[in-house]
Amino acid sequence: MAHSKSLCCRSPAMNHELLAINYEPSTKLRYLCPMPQTWFKDWFNSPYYHQLYFNRDEKEAAAFIDKLIDYLQPAPGAYMLDVACGKGRHSLQLAAKGFDVTGIDLSEDSIAEALQHQTETLHFYRHDMRLPFWINYFDYAFNFFTSFGYFKTRREHDNAIRTIAQSVKPGGIFVMDYLNVHYAEDHLVHQFEKEIDGINFIITKWFDETHFYKKIVIEDETYDAPMEFTEVVAKFSLGDFTEMFAYQGLQIQEVFGDYNFAGYDVRKSPRLIMIAKKI
Repeated sequence: MAHSKSLCCRSPAMNHELLAINYEPSTKLRYLCPMPQTWFKDWFNSPYYHQLYFNRDEKEAAAFIDKLIDYLQPAPGAYMLDVACGKGRHSLQLAAKGFDVTGIDLSEDSIAEALQHQTETLHFYRHDMRLPFWINYFDYAFNFFTSFGYFKTRREHDNAIRTIAQSVKPGGIFVMDYLNVHYAEDHLVHQFEKEIDGINFIITKWFDETHFYKKIVIEDETYDAPMEFTEVVAKFSLGDFTEMFAYQGLQIQEVFGDYNFAGYDVRKSPRLIMIAKKI
């Protein structure tokens, strides 16, 4: 069956970069302390971000994808969207299984690296998830590793969910992998240090009523002074996602609590992995 790609703006084949737009402020989500403006644009494009989070064994990604595919049982050649794909770690795993995979991410450096692996069935575009992408095109959409929750307003988060919901065909599946708020609160380690390849990362964590915060101080002898980034992630619960998904025509079918697909426990599960269907 032939698939047609539609965009509300312009064809991604013409340009790998689809630009963001400004959003009006929303009062739906309160911020109890100042939130750095678009902190993720700089941090996600930093080589230190990838060094801190993604210099890990590819077997980990492969094991999770194996379990996910065993559960979903997609048809051969199914069309899949990896939202906030980074350098394409999970996209590569999915494409290797014979699926047609498209990855989108805001980070220019990440997409530049991912494009080195592009094939006829593996595609990458620099794109802001808050903006519409291909409409009713994909059988599955994925958002892994808490790659959500860092926008300034509730409207922007709703826009991102709308983009994903619109991208999948009726009856299509969306899988979101998010932190479990209650577990994260109970197991928060306030400060620790980590050395990776001679770079020292000093990490301080805290939270308030609505957000988790993580300050990352980077000590690199190459530079005269330490660098500092602060991550801000919204405290979205299963109830919040149920509401946001439903508003965009997505209905949660199943919830898992870790990467082994154990049942979800509000206090004991480290992850919140939601399987939703477009109704």
